[in-house]
Amino acid sequence: MDDRVAQAEPAGTLVEQVMREVRQRIARRATAAGVRLPSIRAQAQALGVSKSTVVEAYDRLAAEGVIRSRPGSGYFVAGHLPPLSLADIGPRLDRAVDPLWVSRQSLEAGDTILKPGCGWLPPSWMPGAAMRKCLRGLARGDDSVLADYGPPLGHPGLRQVLSRRLAERAVEATPDQILLTDSGTQALDLVCRFLLEPGDTVLVDDPCYFNFLALLRAHRARVVGVPFTPTGPDVERFAAALAEHRPRLYLTNATLHNPTGATLSPVVAHRILTLAAEAGLTIVEDDIFADFEERPTPRLAAFDGLDRVLHIGSFSKTLSASVRCGFVAARPDWIEALADLRIATAFGGGRFAAAFVQGVLTDGSYRKHMEGVRQRLARAMAETARRLEGLGIRPWTEPNGGLFLWCSLPDGLDAGEVARRALADGVVLAPGNAFSLSGNAGRFLRFNVAQCGDPRIPSVLARAMGA
Repeated sequence: MDDRVAQAEPAGTLVEQVMREVRQRIARRATAAGVRLPSIRAQAQALGVSKSTVVEAYDRLAAEGVIRSRPGSGYFVAGHLPPLSLADIGPRLDRAVDPLWVSRQSLEAGDTILKPGCGWLPPSWMPGAAMRKCLRGLARGDDSVLADYGPPLGHPGLRQVLSRRLAERAVEATPDQILLTDSGTQALDLVCRFLLEPGDTVLVDDPCYFNFLALLRAHRARVVGVPFTPTGPDVERFAAALAEHRPRLYLTNATLHNPTGATLSPVVAHRILTLAAEAGLTIVEDDIFADFEERPTPRLAAFDGLDRVLHIGSFSKTLSASVRCGFVAARPDWIEALADLRIATAFGGGRFAAAFVQGVLTDGSYRKHMEGVRQRLARAMAETARRLEGLGIRPWTEPNGGLFLWCSLPDGLDAGEVARRALADGVVLAPGNAFSLSGNAGRFLRFNVAQCGDPRIPSVLARAMGA
C-alpha cells in the first residue's frame, strides 16, 4: 500500500483506510505483538491524513482489541491473533484458482461475462411470473409479514410444508425438528458454531464444494479430505481417516454431489453410517440440490433417522438467491440449541422470505417450475457433454440430474492455467483444485450445464487449451 493513504484511493473512509493499513501491517508481521505503534502525529504525517483521523482509527482498533492504549505511553499491538482474514488462512493460493476468488468473479461478473464455472441457474430459468404473483399477494397481506421478526424456529406454515416434503424423501422430521435459516450456508455456519471448537477435525470429500473449505477454515477447524468415488467416499480411506484423526464432523453432499454430480450408493451409505456410529462421528448432509434430482436416491438422514445426521436444505438454487431461505433438520435437542444460537447471532429470522417460499411451494407453481428445469437441465447436460467431448474434455461420471459435469482435460493441460486464459477472454471457469484439499484435481473443471449454452464458450475453451 502507498505510504500516503489519501493518495491511494482505496474504498472506505480515511479512518477505515488507516485501520486497514494497521491491520495489514500486523497480518504481514511487519508490526509484531507488543510493539508500539507510531505516534498519532507520526502516523498522520506518514499516511497523509489529519491527526483526528488517526485518533479515531486508533480508538476504533482499540475497541476491537487489535491494539491497546497505555496512558502516557501510546498505542501497542495487542498480544492475541489479528482479526480473521480468509485470504490469509492456510497456504496462499494463486487467486486464479482460489475458491473465494472463483466466487467473487462469478458474483461480480457483468452481463458480458460468461459463467460456466458458477453454481447457480441463470435468472431467466427462474419462475418470474409465479414469484411476482406471490409478491403481490404478500404486499396485500398482513403488515407483520413485511415488517416483523419471525418466531425462534421460523415460519410455522413453511416448516409444516418442509416436514411433508422431507417425508417424500423418507426423512422423518416433525415441524419442531426444522429450523429455518437465511440460507443453506447460514445453516451450515450455525451447525459449525454449535458443534465445533477451534482445532477440531472435520472430514470432507476430496473434491468437495469449495465453500465448505473456506467456511471450515473460518471456524479454525482442521480439515481432512477423503477421496471421493462415483458411489461416494472411498470407504477404506474413510475408515482409516476416522482411526487416525478422530474427527468431530463429516460434511458431504449425499445426492448430486458438488462438484462431481455423483450420488451416494445405498451400500456405501450404510457402511459410512456404521463407521460413524462406531466412531461417534456426526454427519452434516448438505442437500440443497435435492429438487434437481431426476430419480429419488438415498439420504443419509433417511437411513439414520436424524440421530447423528443433520440435514440441510435451501431454495437459493431452485427459486431465488435474492429471497434467502434455508433450513436445517435435526434431532429436537439440537434444534433447540441451534435456535438459541441463531437468536444470539442473527436474532429473529424474517417472516417475509419464509412466507414467500411457502406461497410459491403451495400454489402449484414450484412443482411445475422444477419439472421444467429438470427437463431443460437434461437437455443441457447432453448438449454440453457433446460439445466438451469434441474438445477432448470428458465427464468423470454421468450424473443423476443436476447442474454439474465434473470433467477431465486432455493429458498435459492444467485447469488453473486454462481458467486464467479463459478469464482473459471473458469466461469464468471453475478449476478442479479450487475443490480439492489435496490439490490432486489439477486436470479437472466443473461445468454448470445451465450456463454453457452460449456458442462462444467452446471457442474460448479451445483457445484457452491451446487447441
